[in-house]
Amino acid sequence: MRLAVLASGSGTLLDAMATAGLPVDLVLVDRHCGVEDVAARHGLDCEVLERTDFTPSFDRDGFTDRVLDRLSIAGIDLIAMAGWGTILGAAAFEAYPGRIVNTHPSLLPAFPGWNAVRAALEHGVKVTGCTVHVATEEVDAGPILAQEAVPVLDGDDEATLHERIKAVERRLYTETIRAILERERVA
Repeated sequence: MRLAVLASGSGTLLDAMATAGLPVDLVLVDRHCGVEDVAARHGLDCEVLERTDFTPSFDRDGFTDRVLDRLSIAGIDLIAMAGWGTILGAAAFEAYPGRIVNTHPSLLPAFPGWNAVRAALEHGVKVTGCTVHVATEEVDAGPILAQEAVPVLDGDDEATLHERIKAVERRLYTETIRAILERERVA
């Protein structure tokens, strides 16, 4: 099973995956970012499919087609989103049904969306965490594959809480992807 990682940020999730020995066949980024350096350090094939339009008229379906073309050329079977900043169009979920996974910094279905850690703090929860889930066209709404709780400590702010969640997320996401790859290899 061939694995692609779609990422847009600093690359900490990709670094955790590569360090743990996950067989990453392709890394795609939608903007120049730290992920490129992480991929290079691990000797991973990394390509930029740059998104240049951030207006309401953004051609999401056209961009999704570009991503799908590259994934198809690489023979990708499983996609792990790792801070990927662009929401993909319906064609991605039709082409890879149940084979796009994502991670989210809350215990879904609580606090979906971009500002989950801030929302958890604003609501005064005592426990939050991270979720690994199947990505679907509806953001943060797919089937849950794994979750782990992270306590909210007195004095936590968004940055400190998010860092503790990310530490759990890097391990849990890597373990979950490994389990998927091993299950598919045995099947």
